[in-house]
Amino acid sequence: MTQPAFLITIDTEGDNLWQNHRTIATENARFLPRFQSLCEKYGFKPTWLTNYEMAIDPVYVDFARDVIARGQGEVGMHLHAWHSPPEHDLTGDDWRHKPYLIEYPPDVLRDKVIYMTRLLEETFQTPMRSHRAGRWAFNEAYAAILIELGYQVDCSVTPRVDWRSNPGSPHGAGGSDYRHFPDRPWFIDPQNIARPGASPLLEVPMSIQYKYSPFVNRLRAISDALRGKRRSPKVSWLRPTGGNTREMIRVAEQSLAGGADYVEFMLHSSEFMPGGSPGFQTAADIERLYDDLEQVFRWLASRTVGMTLAEYYQRVKEA
Repeated sequence: MTQPAFLITIDTEGDNLWQNHRTIATENARFLPRFQSLCEKYGFKPTWLTNYEMAIDPVYVDFARDVIARGQGEVGMHLHAWHSPPEHDLTGDDWRHKPYLIEYPPDVLRDKVIYMTRLLEETFQTPMRSHRAGRWAFNEAYAAILIELGYQVDCSVTPRVDWRSNPGSPHGAGGSDYRHFPDRPWFIDPQNIARPGASPLLEVPMSIQYKYSPFVNRLRAISDALRGKRRSPKVSWLRPTGGNTREMIRVAEQSLAGGADYVEFMLHSSEFMPGGSPGFQTAADIERLYDDLEQVFRWLASRTVGMTLAEYYQRVKEA
């Protein structure tokens, strides 16, 4: 029997983008080899989904070229629209509002995706096959450009999660609503990315499970309704937040028990650096993060096989 895949996806981007900046530092590039070594210790292969500022950082470029040359990982594309070339001022202060790429005019969206794709392919001398949208915002127009450029995998969908309360442009409708999207891979329909179709683009959604049972979720919904509130059920991700080892293992366990042929992990590259994110501020926080990662990776090592997103795509195509 074929073992399920373990897909490690890292949003590879500047330092602490949770804060408002006018310039973006990339010091976190120096902290990535430790995580790469941990992955290789367990036979796992991360996919480094790379943003503009990292693609032009010499330390990261040298690191990623080595990973590719040794066949120990993949570089994919990640795009934060407000500071990726070519420039286009959508809101009058894009650095403050961080608009979603899907909020820009179609020609601007297209130009930004093409620019990033060419930059990455020229820098790393390898075709771009995998992608994740910045701030998880994805739609049919975006998918059409990826298909045109030969991308094989997107991993922007977060099942059970509604991002509409997260604003981008002040005149926009917020992020994407994925509550009713599938939680298993599918080749998307270009006319409706929420359903299977005949395109060559495989959607590989994040591993996300409801935090509570259906019964508890119903009780919480009733309570919210009585108080005039409307909230989506809480979810758990295969994503470290500090001390959530059991929760991550539970997400993986539920996904595999439900018949999934992969589990997908994510983190931001800046979270490997002390002070690079809100959740991991000190060196002690980073050590606890690695303790959590060791436990989760050890649990997964006997149950899964490490793959990049492009390798998983090939397995799906050949099945």
